[in-house]
Amino acid sequence: MSKKTLIIIPTYNESENIEKLLELIYSVKNDLNILIVDDNSPDKTYEIIERLMGDKYKEKLFLMKRKGKLGLGTAYIAGFKWALEKKYDYIFEMDADFSHNPKYIPDFLREIENNDLVIGSRYVKGGGVKNWGIIRKFISRGGSLYSRIILGAKINDFTGGFKCFRRETLEKIDLDKIISNGYSFQVELNYKVWLKGLRIKEIPIIFEDRTLGKSKMSKKIFLEAVLKVVWMRFNKNKLKGE
Repeated sequence: MSKKTLIIIPTYNESENIEKLLELIYSVKNDLNILIVDDNSPDKTYEIIERLMGDKYKEKLFLMKRKGKLGLGTAYIAGFKWALEKKYDYIFEMDADFSHNPKYIPDFLREIENNDLVIGSRYVKGGGVKNWGIIRKFISRGGSLYSRIILGAKINDFTGGFKCFRRETLEKIDLDKIISNGYSFQVELNYKVWLKGLRIKEIPIIFEDRTLGKSKMSKKIFLEAVLKVVWMRFNKNKLKGE
């Protein structure tokens, strides 16, 4: 019996990407569902989703439209709660901008059968990045290495956002107590899974920088992540119990 699978994709001004991405996902794996969590995109990304929901992807595509730009972390938490309520077995995080290639979805599904969290990693053998400058590579690789050293968790790609959870993994995390909302959201979530002693598997992916639309990374978001990692280290016991 196949497992009930959901991909959660947060969107904010992704009208240039989203329809093409959905086509590509369903060309790879046709028997899964997708939840779009849209933060009331000014470019009306949600209208594209509403059209596709009523036509091409009826009963396979779902939309959660929020009142405004509330952040990546809260988008995923809202999506996780929706997925748990609907009794999905496997729950993905995925970006809307083609940086996460859907061709890896079967690899995730194979590995999640024997693990609790599967992370698409740029920093294990076979992984990597495309279309990044030296500074961007340094910030990303340095951020993951910094998190690994400070937190002591053996995770190579702490900040990547292409991953798959078992339902039971998310049920063991108190989603209401996750405090990070930006770049550090992925770090906190990975760290909490690791603190629970759950099985984490990293699989190699090639991350391709977005070709359409505008990146949402900023210096403020990065600085927040640096400070949050230190906070997590000094609150390890508290986080372990959550």
